[in-house]
Amino acid sequence: MRSLRTAPAPVAKATSPPGPGSLTPAQRRLGRDWRLAALFLTPTAVLVGALVLVPIIQSFITSTTERHGADSVFVGLDNYRALAGDQQFRTGVVNSFVFTAYAEIFKVVLGLAAALLLHRLRRGRALLTGLLLVPWVVPTVVTAFSWRSLLDPIFGSVNTLLTNSGIGPLLADLHLVDSWPAGWLSDPSLAMPSVILVNVWKGVPFFTVCFLAGLKAIPADLYEAATIDGASPWQRFRHVTLPGLRHVITVTVTLSSIWTFNNFDLIWLLTQGGPGDVTAPYVLVAYSKAILQLQYGAGAAVTLVMLPIIAGLVFVLVRLLRQDAGNRPPRWTGPTRTALGWTVTAVVTGLLFWASPEIFWKAAVVLGIILLIAAAVGRASPAVSRAGSAVALAGLLTFVLGPMYWIFVTAFKTESQVVMRVDDLWPTPWTLEQFGVLFTNQPFGRWYLNTLMVSAASTTVALLCAALGGYALARLRFRGAQGFTVTVLLTYVMPGALLFIPLYQLLIRTRLTDSLWSLVLTYPTFTLPFATWLLTGYFASIPVDLEEAALVDGGTRIQAFRRVVLPLAKPGLLAVALFTLTNAWNEFLFAFVFITKDEYKTLPVGMQSMIAGDVVPQGQLAAASLLVSIPVVVMYAFGQRFLTEGLTAGAVKG
Repeated sequence: MRSLRTAPAPVAKATSPPGPGSLTPAQRRLGRDWRLAALFLTPTAVLVGALVLVPIIQSFITSTTERHGADSVFVGLDNYRALAGDQQFRTGVVNSFVFTAYAEIFKVVLGLAAALLLHRLRRGRALLTGLLLVPWVVPTVVTAFSWRSLLDPIFGSVNTLLTNSGIGPLLADLHLVDSWPAGWLSDPSLAMPSVILVNVWKGVPFFTVCFLAGLKAIPADLYEAATIDGASPWQRFRHVTLPGLRHVITVTVTLSSIWTFNNFDLIWLLTQGGPGDVTAPYVLVAYSKAILQLQYGAGAAVTLVMLPIIAGLVFVLVRLLRQDAGNRPPRWTGPTRTALGWTVTAVVTGLLFWASPEIFWKAAVVLGIILLIAAAVGRASPAVSRAGSAVALAGLLTFVLGPMYWIFVTAFKTESQVVMRVDDLWPTPWTLEQFGVLFTNQPFGRWYLNTLMVSAASTTVALLCAALGGYALARLRFRGAQGFTVTVLLTYVMPGALLFIPLYQLLIRTRLTDSLWSLVLTYPTFTLPFATWLLTGYFASIPVDLEEAALVDGGTRIQAFRRVVLPLAKPGLLAVALFTLTNAWNEFLFAFVFITKDEYKTLPVGMQSMIAGDVVPQGQLAAASLLVSIPVVVMYAFGQRFLTEGLTAGAVKG
């Protein structure tokens, strides 16, 4: 769960710079505060360099080798040439593109609709926004388990509800599904749409919150002026709302596209790339070649071939964030921007039709229905519009909270109720049977303790290093500050798909696989860059006068940092701790690749291992999901005030 916000450029130092004559040659060349900056930035530089930059370089080297027995032989570009004729790789690339494109389209549409509905509310907005955040907060393994169970063709509630309501047979009559009841995750024609649906369910809250923040930032005067000029609701939306949200939409979609394109855990937990390889993304292809087949060179080549696409998305994101932070005007305006937008839309549409014609028209029908409903609600009379908005909001909440409610009630059913599917929506009687069986039959307590220790340790490392590094980037003057800041952002959005192969090789060489140390050492690759980036902005927002007063009183820079800045930065530190702790708590890919022994597994990997083939202990998994989700939800509930204050003061809205 990453934020789309960016820290402002480093601000001036706490004290006035001395005259040129008082600076040493080294200070004139490297910057006045280079010594202290080097001290503060060394931990971050070492971790980022050793765990991100060096592994990426090592991945390039590995991609030019091929494993023959126990030896690796240099083969030049053979691994890359082989990918041109690799059907599995081509399928993986197409699947990643289809999965990302459709997911982003529906997340934008539904997220914008939800944000508009919430923005119109006068009461209960904070409560409803908090409820909508639940899918984004809960671990991915919980998301995958709940939807996998709900979409089960025999025991799942989705088919039952759609059959009883008459919607299911109607879908078959409209040829949106081939037959009824539908095998959502086992039917090759439905597996990819089903996986996209789950990703949309999990991602819509992030889009909603971002768009809601953007709507609040649009001046009310613009709407008043448009109303006075006689603009209709559609015209106000088109000429005021959309232009006001353009930057937020672009940044959110770009950042989300990076995550979605490199998604592994959700797809693996839902379908493991099946049936066949219809849902296998390129990351799963890389995992199969490198980890399962032990062909590290071929696996590294798969991830690196995708690097230009990821680099393009990162380039767009960096330009947008730097443009916003520096208040720079956009490079393209007016007709040029409009033409560019339509061109990109046409290209993406054409590629989607070519890649998945069967999904294309089904998605077009669903999207058309959503847009027609939204247009009808928007054009209706005020009373009808309010009633329609209430119905739409109720439907959205049902969609968002339904899987969570199903997990809750299933956790308190007896095993006979789960198997026989009696009292589906309300356990009779309520029982703790599943919790007892979970701790008796599985080493769940050990998994819980492992996750707690790894999350706490990695969060502590990230917080300490980020506090030092963020302060140096925000306050100290030294050569290379801007370059270091950009490097932090680049490593922040760098996907784990590029890192897990070289890190796995590194851990094998150091004999750290199948140990908790492997996770403690590698988790900072995705927690430290974000923590540093956010705290840079937060430290920059603290008035420099407070530090100046401490320095005038005879304190050193380190004393001012420890006694003045850190106490004032508590909201930012707590926000960072909350984000990094939940990221580590939910992490799946590294733990799945690096850990194989039960005694060292974390909760996401341990819960995945409870499923043996077609045997799914639904009751135990529901109980485990509830126990895994409660700490995260509680932390967000109690830390919401600090989180909001930390993000607001420590970042510039995109």
